[in-house]
Amino acid sequence: MNVVEEYTGHVEPGGDAARRTLDELTITKISVGPMDNNAYLLVCRAQNEALLIDAAADPERISDLIGHGPDRPALRTVVTTHQHPDHWQALGAVAGANGSNTAAHPLDADPLPVPPDFLVEHGDTLTVGDCTLEVIHLRGHTPGSIALLYRDPKGHPHLFTGDSLFPGGVGKTTSPGDFTSLLNDVESRLFNALPDDTWFYPGHGDDSTLGAERPKLTEWRERGW
Repeated sequence: MNVVEEYTGHVEPGGDAARRTLDELTITKISVGPMDNNAYLLVCRAQNEALLIDAAADPERISDLIGHGPDRPALRTVVTTHQHPDHWQALGAVAGANGSNTAAHPLDADPLPVPPDFLVEHGDTLTVGDCTLEVIHLRGHTPGSIALLYRDPKGHPHLFTGDSLFPGGVGKTTSPGDFTSLLNDVESRLFNALPDDTWFYPGHGDDSTLGAERPKLTEWRERGW
């Protein structure tokens, strides 16, 4: 698999992966499956341990992303951001092939093809080698949708939002109550808690920053989606 080292936040379905290299962590993004799902491989540079966010589809491509040689990272954990099937089609294959633990929020655990080894709630943490990720529960797209936050000690925060936040709006909801719940959580737990230079990585499509989206919050609430 070809990995582009110049990271822009854009990847093509079936195309190259893109890697961002931080001081302590690398973040590699790939698009998989017919719904252009993003999967993110996080690797601790010191320990060569990895965590995968959303084993969405194409287990062979994800395996190629991890690598096949003796220096490939050890995939310790696979996190599923929410219960929708397009985000876990490769979960069993990827976790089984790598002996990985799996993690999800308890409210979204039942539909998953393998029971999570770890149930994570709002405020919990997960580790990838020496690096720590914070779990943020965002209620509305699904009952148990989560985001993961990495606070780079030498840079800006990095936020993996699943299908709860995209450039241009929050994720799809099925009722006015769910929309209000999701936007309230996104506003209070993300925009009110994190700086504008927080780079976020959604479950589909291109990345953005909280600063780029912040001026649109009132518009999103008024339009109702």
